[in-house]
Amino acid sequence: MGTIKKDILIGVLISIFATAAGIFLYLEYFSRYSFNETLEFIADGKLYGKVLSLAAIPNLFVFFIFIKKKQDHRAKGVLLATILTALATLILKFI
Repeated sequence: MGTIKKDILIGVLISIFATAAGIFLYLEYFSRYSFNETLEFIADGKLYGKVLSLAAIPNLFVFFIFIKKKQDHRAKGVLLATILTALATLILKFI
């Protein structure tokens, strides 16, 4: 695998991890309810898209860190994963 493809894949994987961490932080620390109760509220209210869009905020920080370090290909991977997250949010909104 070429260096460019490897760096883009690393960016995508880090972005997915940052999004998952954002979901966990939101559910665990910013919700007034327990983790399981919050998951139930999200499922009952069909709020998947809204939570996913909030959880993608850490990608912004990761993106700018890669840009600052001049790791442009990894930043492209983060951008690609963020666009896919936005598309998933859009799809979840209309389901």
